[in-house]
Amino acid sequence: MPRMNIIQAVNDALRIEMERDESVVILGEDVGKFGGVFRATQGLQEKFGESRVFDTPLAEAGIIGSAIGMAQSGLRPVPEIQFADFIFPAFDHIVNEAAKMRYRSGGQFTCPITIRTPYGGGIRGGHYHSQSPEAYFCHTPGLKVVIPSDPYEAKGLLASSIRDDNPVLFMEPKRVYRAARAEVPEEEYTLELGKADLAREGEDVTVIAYGAVLHDVLKAVEKVQEDDGISCEVVNLRTLLPYDAETVLESVKKTGRAVIVHEAPRTCGYGAEMAALIAEKAILYLEAPVLRVTGFDTPFPYTLEEEYLPNERRICKGLRDTFNF
Repeated sequence: MPRMNIIQAVNDALRIEMERDESVVILGEDVGKFGGVFRATQGLQEKFGESRVFDTPLAEAGIIGSAIGMAQSGLRPVPEIQFADFIFPAFDHIVNEAAKMRYRSGGQFTCPITIRTPYGGGIRGGHYHSQSPEAYFCHTPGLKVVIPSDPYEAKGLLASSIRDDNPVLFMEPKRVYRAARAEVPEEEYTLELGKADLAREGEDVTVIAYGAVLHDVLKAVEKVQEDDGISCEVVNLRTLLPYDAETVLESVKKTGRAVIVHEAPRTCGYGAEMAALIAEKAILYLEAPVLRVTGFDTPFPYTLEEEYLPNERRICKGLRDTFNF
């Protein structure tokens, strides 16, 4: 079985989906001959032609607006927004048009588009290339939000997203685009949207995470196990909307403690939704307050990036504080 990084897994999923379904098309800034700024679409225009893989002007609202129109005409577009930081000119099209298409047409029309976009810090890109805006979109009924953490998940979840009849925001953790490597089946496969993965079993503390920060979490739980004897269970959400409440609650009821980790700012971040879920459904099982380890409520910093991101040291402190409460 070949080993791939996330870029290669995304490229492989796109190739397979375009081979199996002629309605799949790719559009975006430099996705054609250049193969995308991170090379995720490299070689696809050469293989499938300029009518199925094509460049667009630097106009995010135009990219998503065009994709919505294509979806209404029977295609399954996969538009790329070069960085999640650039997605806001298309915000209205995504949350008011694509996400509500099924509802406002009484189920007569759907909007099967998969918007790929790299997100998150860790590449010294400053505040225009490092933000994590997932919470804005998770507040939108009708939209699905998916974030893989490794190549295996990237290929299977992207295939599921493209085949889904609803609009999907597929956010790719660019910090581990090439750093995360894993064995990935050559053949096609899908992973269920809305289903979390139990990345590690444990008894004392549940850690809830997704995307690039999952790798920091797995290092941290190894360290507190070795240094302090704290056994942590790790829930990798994979899909943020709709999320797998059953797996989260089952784990928290077992351990009695919960720590949520994400890169985005703390206030009204995704961790707040997880904390509310646990408070509403599992508060009588808790032996310690729910704790969040997150980015800070500041613009994403350029020079203090390592301090901003929830690194292994900060995660370990959160786990120890929660366990020893």
